[in-house]
Amino acid sequence: MGMEDVARAAGGGKKLALASVGFADVRVGGVAGGGYKEDLFVVGDDLDVASVVGNVAVRLPDVGAAARVRGRRSRRNFLRNREVGEFVSGALAGAMTKAVLAPLETIRTRMVVGVGSKQIFGSFVEIVEQNGWQGLWAGNTINMLRIIPTQAIELGTFECVKRSMTSAQEKWKEDGCPRIQIGSLKIELPLHLLSPIAIGGAAAGIASTLVCHPLEVLKDRLTVNREAYPSIGLAFSKIYRADGIGGLYAGLCPTLVGMLPYSTCYYFMYETMKTSYCRAHKKKSLSRPELLIIGALSGLTASTISFPLEVARKRLMVGTLQGKRPAHMIAALAEVFQEEGLKGLYRGWAASSLKVMPNSGITWIFYEAWKDILLAPQLRT
Repeated sequence: MGMEDVARAAGGGKKLALASVGFADVRVGGVAGGGYKEDLFVVGDDLDVASVVGNVAVRLPDVGAAARVRGRRSRRNFLRNREVGEFVSGALAGAMTKAVLAPLETIRTRMVVGVGSKQIFGSFVEIVEQNGWQGLWAGNTINMLRIIPTQAIELGTFECVKRSMTSAQEKWKEDGCPRIQIGSLKIELPLHLLSPIAIGGAAAGIASTLVCHPLEVLKDRLTVNREAYPSIGLAFSKIYRADGIGGLYAGLCPTLVGMLPYSTCYYFMYETMKTSYCRAHKKKSLSRPELLIIGALSGLTASTISFPLEVARKRLMVGTLQGKRPAHMIAALAEVFQEEGLKGLYRGWAASSLKVMPNSGITWIFYEAWKDILLAPQLRT
């Protein structure tokens, strides 16, 4: 019997014996104190059909609400993915750190390429006199656009490659290392001797450089010659018209040469010092001040080792502005050494250290903090 038949019978004041009435989701307010019945229910002869019809309400599911809940859960689960969380943590850490330390980056770049005063305070005064306080943040917009993808790719790649390399080495211990065969000669590659941290650091530097190098070129042009390149769009247009896509990758090879020792040493020093410190003090993690100190020391060590290559790289990248671009990195190093001696290879090192040390320390503080927020369940397992 359908609902219309029930309604007609109820209108006639009849009492019916319903063999069965079934709905997917029915609220019955007058039977057995109310509730939901998904199965068929049997009604006796003494049931008033009108009271049944009056207390039957069919409720449809709220599809929109369910979709919104699933969407929120999907977004949370996406950020809870370990690799995604590490990339996002790196991006946020880089942006927050760079916003605070932009003035030191401006001074360091000017000193490294030989623009203006060779003293930190003198360079600071020149910038303020020529461009006002906002001059200390010259190129900061492009710097922020550069640092977000750079730190995301660098830190995310480091973590991912380090884990993958560690897992592979564990497998090689059980199954043996990969072998290559040259004729009848079989050679086992001693890949188990490689440091996963060093490999991860090198991969991080290479990946971030390949993706973000054009932004580094734009940032340097805006910092060194604001009059010729007053905006990001104009700088991009001028470089592209003059040199094509190759102009945006000017100095890529020396950048990679300089980045490899820096990135490898930086991450190796950080992980080694952190692990040794935690083991010595029987700790599972570092406090914020400890992260600041260890991160700063790692950055200082890596910067000191690779700084001459950084000087040569900057000389190559901005040499066209002065009309005397060296042919290659070795020529740039020789040119600096001939003009200023060994001291010239470390010109701007003090300003660089003042920038690198707080930058490294603060970056690790923000990075570990964001990882704790986004990846707490995974990190506890």
